[in-house]
Amino acid sequence: VQLQASGGGLVQAGGSLTLSCIASGRNFEHYAVGWFRRTPGKEREFVAAISWTGGTKDYIESVKGRFAVSRDNAKDTVYLQMNGLKSEDTGVYYCAAGYTWGVIAKLYEYWGQGSLVTVSS
Repeated sequence: VQLQASGGGLVQAGGSLTLSCIASGRNFEHYAVGWFRRTPGKEREFVAAISWTGGTKDYIESVKGRFAVSRDNAKDTVYLQMNGLKSEDTGVYYCAAGYTWGVIAKLYEYWGQGSLVTVSS
């Protein structure tokens, strides 16, 4: 499976962006997908994840109520809708896919290139 993340950009604080993770390859609909980010001065951290059915979702506490993860398996795409963006959300966002659901990066076998999100205050 190959993943490509897109949709990043520069946005003012309080604004919104939607990241897309488009997959190519077989059986993407059987993979859980996680979003991770690397922010300045911090290690890579879990942001959100969605099960292969889309029925189970999880978020890091700091984005709950502001971010929403969804998927369209017919389009082999997972989305991360980000609202109410804050300067601390600035970073490179990565999508990852794996058979195992979880918040730990090593659970995911396949990774896309990052998409840069910059939030100006």
